[in-house]
Amino acid sequence: MNVILISPGFPPELALFTRGLAEQGAHVWGVGDQAEAALPDVVRQHLFDYLRIPSLHNEDGVVEAVRRWASGQRIDRVESVWEPGVLIAGRLREVLGAKGHSRDEIVPFRDKNRMKQVLQAAGIRTPRAARATTARGVHEAAERLGFPLIVKPIAGAGSQDTYRVDDVSELTAALVRLDHVADVSVEEYIDGEEYTHDTVCVDGRVVFEHVAWYRPRPLIARHVEWITPQVISLRDLDAPDLADGIAMGRAVLGALGYGTGFTHMEWFRKPDGEVVFGEIGARPGGGRLVDSMNYACDTDLFAGWAEAVAHGRFSQPTNLKYNTALMFKRGRGSGIIRQIEGLDSIRARFGEHIAAMQLPAVGTPRADWRRRLTAEGWMVVRHPDLQTLLDMADTIATELQLNAW
Repeated sequence: MNVILISPGFPPELALFTRGLAEQGAHVWGVGDQAEAALPDVVRQHLFDYLRIPSLHNEDGVVEAVRRWASGQRIDRVESVWEPGVLIAGRLREVLGAKGHSRDEIVPFRDKNRMKQVLQAAGIRTPRAARATTARGVHEAAERLGFPLIVKPIAGAGSQDTYRVDDVSELTAALVRLDHVADVSVEEYIDGEEYTHDTVCVDGRVVFEHVAWYRPRPLIARHVEWITPQVISLRDLDAPDLADGIAMGRAVLGALGYGTGFTHMEWFRKPDGEVVFGEIGARPGGGRLVDSMNYACDTDLFAGWAEAVAHGRFSQPTNLKYNTALMFKRGRGSGIIRQIEGLDSIRARFGEHIAAMQLPAVGTPRADWRRRLTAEGWMVVRHPDLQTLLDMADTIATELQLNAW
């Protein structure tokens, strides 16, 4: 089987999807904007061929370059597990005659306005929203919808360039920060807890299901530097507070006609119990969420996704054994990380529950926490009991400090 994979080496976890496809017997044809020599070793070891293109943001240019490169070859699948590549993958399927969703079928997963139109027609509760391409259009939408509001890119991902605004002055300030975004969604602000609904599907059938709880909501974590964002993978999917969200997630998949691969949906539970759709992507959650799911089940979803794509089946373990907390650790101060405080104590107390950890070496410059979801480093801890896990995660968030000066 010949599979084209968009951007096989970036973000870093995409290397594991490359490995998964190759281990399922696929010839992986990578397409990306990195130099081949700059690809991670695990990627280069598992690629059948590689095409470097100048930019993944020039859809027409990528499609033409790939068409010439693959001329005379039978391409069975074209896949992207990275948000910016999903439309290109759809277009390439059409051009190359590969299986999977066309570009038009993928648009509702990328265009938040179109997404809501399809789901509203199916009777699914979505935030009231309007699309705008000018500052005047944004202000007119705000007048119709009322404050508070969310303003975000139509084709965004990961809460980047997303702002809550409570009045006209905050809206004006947000528009200055969004000056580089040509097309925005102005939406009703939904107050409540925020969750994910993640799936692997085979021909529209859900074969793996996962729910995570954001602590705090990503919109807050994106704008408050001192917070250690936590994503809690929940072991008990039969919990009453999750039932309506899971049912809604499955209804969303049906309304959008999703076939085979990963999906990542976000949804809200309001204080009155109402569940409201957030958004969905035709790809896995980023920021190491797949790693966290793996540790919850002692499974390999990189391989499971590849098996679904390459062979139309799924045989990985799916029994949720643990709650997991995926935490992103930000430095304190500015400049160079010079001290990692509290790590020895945390290892001594919680070592058996630490499933994974990638922290920066002393001497590493601080990252831009506003632009890098995983911040300076990340950690996954796990435990069968939810409250024990939450207590452990909060202790780590408080006591583990990356000090910079």
